[in-house]
Amino acid sequence: MKIIGHRGARGLSPENTIASIEKAIEHGVDEVEVDVRMTKDHVAVLHHDSTLIDPSGTEVTIKHTTYAELLRHKPDLAALDHAIRVIGHRCPLIIEIKPKVNPEEIINIIRFYLAKGWRIEEFRVASFDYKILQQVRQALPDISIIVNEAWSSIRARIRCRKLGTRRISISQLALWRGFLKAMHKSGYKVSPFSINSVRRARKWRPYLYGAITDYPDRFEKK
Repeated sequence: MKIIGHRGARGLSPENTIASIEKAIEHGVDEVEVDVRMTKDHVAVLHHDSTLIDPSGTEVTIKHTTYAELLRHKPDLAALDHAIRVIGHRCPLIIEIKPKVNPEEIINIIRFYLAKGWRIEEFRVASFDYKILQQVRQALPDISIIVNEAWSSIRARIRCRKLGTRRISISQLALWRGFLKAMHKSGYKVSPFSINSVRRARKWRPYLYGAITDYPDRFEKK
């Protein structure tokens, strides 16, 4: 079972930051996942929500604000380009593209690093937005695609078949042992989010590809 750091290691350090990514790698994750949005000036940044709230309570919308302006509100707001360079070749990166984000610039960033010597196996692209995954599959036919799903295993499997992938990330709240066993038997690679209970992970382990967790230290190999 792979251990996948959720938004870096959001239970140990501020999520989607360079510090959080470093913390995940420190605890030996097999893959690290981050959320990506686009700024007004087309910089791919690591952030989960569409808006950013600074310490003073000021709320700004990421897609309507430049990266330089956003840094004044959140100095540790990381660009995807920076995150890739920091990770280097230490573990694969899952880039979750948030719904309705134009993936073109993110695709270009991946292509840039492939030209620099990174391997396609060092990147995965995930999304809840099927159209985004279609665009990525067309532009990067060999990249690993992950179908994100909140609750519907039927929808997830249909999308997997259309996209030519077997990887699904699905909310743990939608899972039970019988379903996982059937999915495993059918060749699907299921990773629940966010699974922070070691006990639950052990119970499901025979049928999981990975566990997406906020606390990779709990699963660290001793």
